[in-house]
Amino acid sequence: MFCKTTDQLNIYFEVHGNEQANKTLVFLNGLSQSTIAWALTTPYFKTDYKIVLIDFIFQGQSDKTGEWRNFDTHARDVIAVLDHLKIEQAYVIGLSYGSLVAQHLAVNHPQRISKLILMSTFAHKTPYYEAIELSWWRALEFGGYGLMLDIMLPNVLSEAYFKNPLIPIDLMKQTRQEANEDKQALFKLMRATKERSDYRSELKKIHTPTIVIQGEKDTLFPVHMAKEVSDAIPNAQLQVIPFAGHTLNLEAVPQMVKAIKEFIN
Repeated sequence: MFCKTTDQLNIYFEVHGNEQANKTLVFLNGLSQSTIAWALTTPYFKTDYKIVLIDFIFQGQSDKTGEWRNFDTHARDVIAVLDHLKIEQAYVIGLSYGSLVAQHLAVNHPQRISKLILMSTFAHKTPYYEAIELSWWRALEFGGYGLMLDIMLPNVLSEAYFKNPLIPIDLMKQTRQEANEDKQALFKLMRATKERSDYRSELKKIHTPTIVIQGEKDTLFPVHMAKEVSDAIPNAQLQVIPFAGHTLNLEAVPQMVKAIKEFIN
């Protein structure tokens, strides 16, 4: 389904689970993911929760036209979906890129969030992260998403996943390649992160109950970066999933779901 953003672009969303439930979960995607990225997660919640999945503008089935958007604008787009669905409050669960949108939602629209779940998250850039960011940018520029994905995967999946992949690496590459053929759309998404300044001081404004869930083996955003997020948000919790890498909705689904359910309940 689609609805309009405030600047009249088409943003794609799906509604799953129990549509009569009094609790709504909103899942926000990682950088080059789409709503399908939550296929392993939603079955755990479908009985007791209304579930909303969203492709950000420049992602998946949403529009890919227009100028790049910062995270405040992405957050406003999520509010447009909630307004369209007449959802006053939701539990917001963001992974990686989606966790940054969730941070801005909590700062700018706190009344719309019941609880905040930030996964594989960060609030400021380190020199190490900036080197990774540059390598992805250059790969996309000169080799397209195929080369970028080859470079990305060791950063977003743990060594354990490569040893025992739930989805074979070649199949994952093929599926992700087909979903990210428009490299200009990816550039627009990536620019939001590239232009984002240190957000730690803004996080102090968040008073929504918050948990930060991080993989122990996340090399893109190591645990110390997630801890800075949880330290900045008043009374936030930090939970580290042992042996897991960055892409928790692929390689640590049961552990991730358990942490989310315990926090929500």
